[in-house]
Amino acid sequence: MASKAIPSCRLVFCLLFSAVVLRPGLGLYTVNSAYGDTITMPCGHDIPQNLMFGKWKYEKSDGSPVFIAFRSSAKKSVHYDDVPEYKDRLSLSENYTLSISNARISDEKRFVCMLVAEDNLFEAPTVVKVFKQPSKPEIISKTPFLETEQLKQLGDCISKDSYPYGNLTWYRNGKVLQHLEGEVNINFNKQMDPVTQLFTMSSSLEYKATKADVQMPFTCSVTYYGPSGENTVYSEQAIFDIYYPTEQVTIQVLPPKTAIKEGDNITLKCLGNGNPPPEEFLFYLPGQPEGIRSSSTYTLTDVRRNATGDYKCSLIDKKSMIASTAITVHYLDLSLNPSGDVTRQIGDALPVSCTVSASRNATVVWMKDNVRLRSSPSFSSLRYQDAGNYVCETALQEVEGLKKRESLTLVVEGKPQIKMTKKTDPSGLSKTITCHVEGFPKPAIQWTITGSGSVINQTEESPYVNGRYSSKIIISPEENVTLTCTAENQLEKTVNSLNVSAISIREHDEADEISDENREKVNDQAKLIVGIVVGLLLAALVAGVVYWLYMKKSKTASKHVNKDLGNLEENKKLEENNHKTEA
Repeated sequence: MASKAIPSCRLVFCLLFSAVVLRPGLGLYTVNSAYGDTITMPCGHDIPQNLMFGKWKYEKSDGSPVFIAFRSSAKKSVHYDDVPEYKDRLSLSENYTLSISNARISDEKRFVCMLVAEDNLFEAPTVVKVFKQPSKPEIISKTPFLETEQLKQLGDCISKDSYPYGNLTWYRNGKVLQHLEGEVNINFNKQMDPVTQLFTMSSSLEYKATKADVQMPFTCSVTYYGPSGENTVYSEQAIFDIYYPTEQVTIQVLPPKTAIKEGDNITLKCLGNGNPPPEEFLFYLPGQPEGIRSSSTYTLTDVRRNATGDYKCSLIDKKSMIASTAITVHYLDLSLNPSGDVTRQIGDALPVSCTVSASRNATVVWMKDNVRLRSSPSFSSLRYQDAGNYVCETALQEVEGLKKRESLTLVVEGKPQIKMTKKTDPSGLSKTITCHVEGFPKPAIQWTITGSGSVINQTEESPYVNGRYSSKIIISPEENVTLTCTAENQLEKTVNSLNVSAISIREHDEADEISDENREKVNDQAKLIVGIVVGLLLAALVAGVVYWLYMKKSKTASKHVNKDLGNLEENKKLEENNHKTEA
């Protein structure tokens, strides 16, 4: 019995001693765990063969031990001490590995694994480190705008629930912002939740903006330590409206046109390059020294040519900051003399002028009855074909829509003029009588025959072109008749008559109808025939003289010759009588 009591006393002493003092010379083992994960701590010492049991404890801040788990090697049983903060969170394996679920910041302690053999005691300490990744940093309390040359609170960068606490850094366009007195002020602050022991970090930034900060992104980041080492998380970008004063004024003409013409509406728009832009300006019109106060636009309606000039605008509170633009109002005037409806007599002279006045060179086009003319019309002696609708049109090619046109409707009047011709049908059974009439307005033609005064209705008319047309009738008179053609319009009545012989009497009607051109050809042919006849007569005369000389000695021959000459004279007189007979 005594031999069994000695080991028991040794064991109790060892446990009491080890509960207070950690044996020197043993190394530390560190376990890193993420917040909320399971902490796994191996015993850190080989299991001895004569092991009796093992226990786990942790040390308080004052060094006093707190036992939390026990496992017997012989009975294979596990016992967990009544420690509230570890209730239902512990697990001790057969190899004496201790697991703590749902890691908390309070689990960051020094734990000791104790292995008790029959003749010895082994202890292995383990330090637990717990890390909590902070939330993604966020820029809050952002200012609506920043102003140049003014130090202003930009916003706060905040990151929550970190352990240990992390560091916050500000960036402008990806570059770290450092504290700079009067231009960049950064204040860092951290707070720990007493329950969770997690930290919330915040950093405020005061910043003096410049125009270079327009559209520049600002960000912040949190750098923290985790189980695997150092990490950094960045916030979303924040872009701030930068207010800066106007440094330049510009003026525009709306709507933008290549050219402005009379009658247009134009709007002047004044702009300042500040932010926010100026809302009111002073507008200066040509010849007016005093400005007109208006919003950023000023409209002129139905502008005239006298609106040409320099237009200006300036800031209201800084009139020296001014802008100007030159405006030219294009115009086009057209004067046609004469114009409208004009009536003149045939043969009259009619001067026509189309005068153009414009802000720049203009093109002029003449049209007659929708057909373009090569040159402007000029009438020294009017003809019927000169009548028509004339249009003088002008335009400025560079100015869209600037065109003018004037028209002249010319009427050429004339009293009726008559010419009558006749033509016998080759068969000799009929004759065609034509009445050629010239005049405007179109004369009405009326035919009458001989003394009866009867009107002939069966006529054929040609088209009325350029003040001329003709009417013809075909007749077969059995006796000599007189045809009368009467042409009448609003100006005058004209009468002409033509004697026509009976169809039984042969006439040289064709000669009456020959045109001047054909008459020349006939005359040429007649001359040729006369030449031939004269040649034959000369030849006959020479032959006669020879014959007379030969027959001179014979009286009988002389009498015969005289008789032949008398017959020739009679034939000549008969032929002359035939030519005097009317057709």
